[in-house]
Amino acid sequence: MKKINNKMGKNIMSIIMLTIGTIIAAAALECFLIHNTILDGGITGVSIIVSKLTGIPLALLVLILNIPFVYIGYKNLGKSFLVRTVYSMVSFSLFLSFFGHITAFTDEILLATVFGGALLGLGVGIVIHFGGCVDGTESVAIVISKKTNLSVGQIVLIFNLIIYGTAGFIFGFDRAMYSLLTYLITFKVIDFVSEGLEQAKAALIITEKGTSLSKEIYNKLGRTTTTIRGKGLISGEKEVLYCVLTRIEIYELKHIVEEMDESAFVTVLDVSDIIGTHIKSNKKKS
Repeated sequence: MKKINNKMGKNIMSIIMLTIGTIIAAAALECFLIHNTILDGGITGVSIIVSKLTGIPLALLVLILNIPFVYIGYKNLGKSFLVRTVYSMVSFSLFLSFFGHITAFTDEILLATVFGGALLGLGVGIVIHFGGCVDGTESVAIVISKKTNLSVGQIVLIFNLIIYGTAGFIFGFDRAMYSLLTYLITFKVIDFVSEGLEQAKAALIITEKGTSLSKEIYNKLGRTTTTIRGKGLISGEKEVLYCVLTRIEIYELKHIVEEMDESAFVTVLDVSDIIGTHIKSNKKKS
């Protein structure tokens, strides 16, 4: 019963924080950035361009254009990712519609860039920290990264540079440069909020169920683990699993460990560089 109550409490807290994150992100876009024709990156940036050119509501475009990317994320990150992401995107879309009727907070382009970027990073960072996603670009970048020599961060950056280059031809290159500045601010704030200055993370898991936990991590996330034998001063013989993964997968890893071994001890570390293909392991086919 205690386990059920703890899980329910965590789920409720996640929903609350995902909602707060989407509110902040939507307000940043509608009340600072879009009014001044400053674009976000990813699918949201594409949605803004299409909305500006066609008049189709941004809230609707964000939902529609993200559908295939959400499906790809579900195939690689599982059902719980799908539930949190669908909730986050629907909430984000609703609040975009709400804030779209509110007067912009400033017409000063530099203020809009700095404060809009910072608030957007704060909102998106909260969503990522609690296992959600408001833009499907990163989940697709994970898939591409596994099949190429490019990192997730490099793929997202290339995609965004294409978007900003396109925006430069349509809205003027000054807007494209402000958009790029916003992206850099947003990216840094997201990293800070979601606990990490790098795309890659390393997890150390101390457990008594190393074999079964390793198999579950591989089946759910497609990440291989390295097993190290350890011995605790009080707890005795243990297995230490070492796994390299991306920040968007951290929440799911924690969920897997909690389900498989409540007594496990997990430490998440920053990874400044990766040599080799450990993080590129392909997901096991069912």
